[in-house]
This record gives sequence, structure tokens and C-alpha cells, in this order.
Amino acid sequence: MKAKKQTGKSEKKGKKLKVAKGLARAKNQISTRGRTFKGTVIRKFPGRVTIEFERTVYISKYERFLKKKTRLHARLPENINASIGDFVSVQECRPLSKTIHFFVIGIITKADEEKLVEVAS
Repeated sequence: MKAKKQTGKSEKKGKKLKVAKGLARAKNQISTRGRTFKGTVIRKFPGRVTIEFERTVYISKYERFLKKKTRLHARLPENINASIGDFVSVQECRPLSKTIHFFVIGIITKADEEKLVEVAS
């Protein structure tokens, strides 16, 4: 019986530590989850960007595919300097506001690099 009481106390202490660590982490960073998309920055605001990417939708009646554009709002961290025209990667996170549900992970290509590649071709 004594062994059971001791393990019960140690489990409770472990749970308290985990919660405390979780709270400390939540203040510093946002945990990501779910889907990841890649798109072009079309608008930039303080602390957020709007990205746009194309996707294909199948229309069964006509047995054809249709291109649709999707626009997402994403939070822009201070350490990432994205500008309009950059190709960025975003990942889903918890809702940060009414419209922002994504977080910019990183820049894949800069807008200037794309122009240089097109001119060289």
C-alpha cells in the first residue's frame, strides 16, 4: 500500500510540471498543426500577410478540371522578412483572430530571384 501512495504523489508532481511547461511555451511560440500550403504573397500588413495559390477542382458534369484561386491570411513573425511577390510556406495553427488561422513558416523564394530566373531563360 505504501508503494501506491508514493507513485500517486510522483504522478501528480509530474502532471503539474507538464502544465507549467506548456504554459511557458504557449507564451513564447504558437504550436502549428494541420495542413501546409505554399503560395505567393499578394498583400502585406503589419504582422500579417495575404497569400494566394491555385488549386484544381474536378467538375464531374463536364469531366474537366477548373483552376480556382485561394487566399489565406497568415501571421508574419518578426524574424521573417517577407515582401510582396515572395513564395512562402504557411502552416495551420489555432485561430489567432477572426480571419487569421495560418502562420508563415518560411520563405521559399524571394520575388527578386524569380525575376532573375525569368530574364535568364
